[in-house]
Amino acid sequence: MLLILLGVLILHLIILILLIVSTAASAWSVGGDMSTDLWYTCMTSNGGYHCKPASNEDWIQAVQALMILSLLFCFFSLIAFLYQLFKLVKGGRFYFTAIFQILASVFVMCGAIIYTLMSPDDDPSTQFGYAYVLAWVAFPLCLISGFIYIVLRKKE
Repeated sequence: MLLILLGVLILHLIILILLIVSTAASAWSVGGDMSTDLWYTCMTSNGGYHCKPASNEDWIQAVQALMILSLLFCFFSLIAFLYQLFKLVKGGRFYFTAIFQILASVFVMCGAIIYTLMSPDDDPSTQFGYAYVLAWVAFPLCLISGFIYIVLRKKE
């Protein structure tokens, strides 16, 4: 049982790291001498690296909010898991942790879908970057860990 709890905890920490990196990294869209993330659009020109804030369009603000919410819900579910690990009665299930984790996965999915549908594709050389891929990788892992928390029981 200790190995299962340790495995779930490590999975949760991996998901949290994936969410932090995908939210903060500057590579949601890359192409040529330009990279775009949730916060800035950066270009390399004349040997310098110049960044300007992301647009104020509603869709990018929605993606920003959803990614931050997913990060917060994942963090709060980790805190809830650690609290329930020591305070939950024998045989109890980690429902509270599971709900927060599943909500985090829904927020990541919605943010990535909005970015996929609304991101401008003016330049044909522009591709989705590694931060975008990490967000999509975090989604199923987050959902799976939420389901694991539903099934998991506390034993002594």
